[in-house]
Amino acid sequence: MKAIDWSGVFPAVTTKLKSDFTLDVPAIEKGLERLIDAGVGGVVMMGMVGENAQLSPEEKLLVLKTAKAVVKDRVPLISGLAETNTAKAEAFAKEAEKIGVDGLMVFPGLTYKSDARETIHFYKSVARASNLSILLYNNPRGYGVDLTADILAELMSEPTIVAMKEESYETHRITELVTRFGGRLSVVCGVDNLIVESAALGVKCWVSGMANAVPKASVDLLNLCVSGKFDEARKLYAALDPLFYLDTVVKLVQHIKLAESITNGSAETVKPPRLNLEGEERERTLAITKATLANLKALGY
Repeated sequence: MKAIDWSGVFPAVTTKLKSDFTLDVPAIEKGLERLIDAGVGGVVMMGMVGENAQLSPEEKLLVLKTAKAVVKDRVPLISGLAETNTAKAEAFAKEAEKIGVDGLMVFPGLTYKSDARETIHFYKSVARASNLSILLYNNPRGYGVDLTADILAELMSEPTIVAMKEESYETHRITELVTRFGGRLSVVCGVDNLIVESAALGVKCWVSGMANAVPKASVDLLNLCVSGKFDEARKLYAALDPLFYLDTVVKLVQHIKLAESITNGSAETVKPPRLNLEGEERERTLAITKATLANLKALGY
């Protein structure tokens, strides 16, 4: 197992698509270079923001091979793992390991709300399928499965389970996890508009959706927090917060891709059943993005 430094901003990278919904490999490559140039600590391919569940098995492997060729070990490369059954999850873990990724961000089994016993069995099975580091993905709002501290205690017997993306929206859980598991488990912020609050409780790593649109400002924000410069951080956070809020709603992928299209020119195309934003909804996101960019400019960005 390769040790991963769970610190810095790890963007949940958007999967760039052509107008016919096929992968835009050159755009994926360009997007990764932009994020690395901005100073991110790592990249997470094919999380929810990367539209994992909408990609074919062949597309998933192509995304990972593309990312591996671009990243070249400059930062940790994490792959989302989102499958509907345990056998498929184990098989994907093995394929990702062959490609050479550094770790897996593992969703709970999709389409089924597992109980505690089933959840523990699923994650242990995936952890044993490869030697890759495991970042658990706890998003009970999105997937109906909650990785409580008691469940985590059962999973700590698996040495490859080393971190958890905490997205329960309950910041007090960070203190519970840090107190209970100490240095055994790295707690990672998974909510863009809770990053300052999470960092104040000791979090040093952030899997961010809107960092795709504003990577440098996101990196600077986390660095300010980790350095204890919270007065400066709050000013930057205030400028970013309206945009970060769009990472917390059902259509976060559409909002993030639209914002990213404004900031770097990439296509806003999403894969059905998602559809591009339109009408008043689209105009609101455009207005928030442009206002955020104006506020960042006033701060020197």
